[in-house]
Amino acid sequence: MGIKNRIVPGGLYFLTLTVTDWVDIFTRPVYKHILVDSLKFCQQKKGLELYTWVLMSNHLHLIAAAAGDKNLSDILRDFKGFTSRQIIAAIQEENESRKQWLLHRFSFSAKNDPKVRHFKFWQDGNEAKEISSNNFLQQKLDYIHQNPVRAEIVAEPEHYLYSSAANYAGEKGFLQVLFAE
Repeated sequence: MGIKNRIVPGGLYFLTLTVTDWVDIFTRPVYKHILVDSLKFCQQKKGLELYTWVLMSNHLHLIAAAAGDKNLSDILRDFKGFTSRQIIAAIQEENESRKQWLLHRFSFSAKNDPKVRHFKFWQDGNEAKEISSNNFLQQKLDYIHQNPVRAEIVAEPEHYLYSSAANYAGEKGFLQVLFAE
C-alpha cells in the first residue's frame, strides 16, 4: 500500500475493495452472503466500525473505522483473506456455470503475485481515503448509496438489499451501521 493510501489508527475511511480483474462474482446470493456474514463477524469480533457500505457485482465500498486500539488494516487483511478462501471454496463446491473460467481467472492472477500461492481473489490495496470533513463524508455516503441506482439495479437506494441505504432510510438492513455525527 502506498503512502498516500496509508490507513492510520483512529481514522474514518472511505474504502474500495475490488475483485481481481473486476470479475463480476457478486451476481449470485451465495457469494454475497459470504461477504455480508464476514462483515458481520468483523463487526462483532474484530472491532470493525461500519458506517456505510454497498456490495456491487465486482467491488465493495465501505466507510469504516476500527474500534479502540484495533487496526483497520489488520481487520481488512483478515477479511480479504477469509472471504477469498470462502468464495474460492464456494466456487469449487457450488453448481457454478462459470466455475472453470472463474478459477482460471483467479489462478492466473495468482501466478503474477509472489505473495499468493493458488488463487488471487482481491486486488491489492483498499483505495483508502481518509474522511477529512463532513462534506467529504456526505459526498462519499451519497456516492455509496447511489451506486446501485447509477447501475440501474434499483430505482431507490433503500431498495438495494446489499447496502446500508435501508438503514439510513430508517429500515433494517442486513448489517447494523453506525451513523456519523
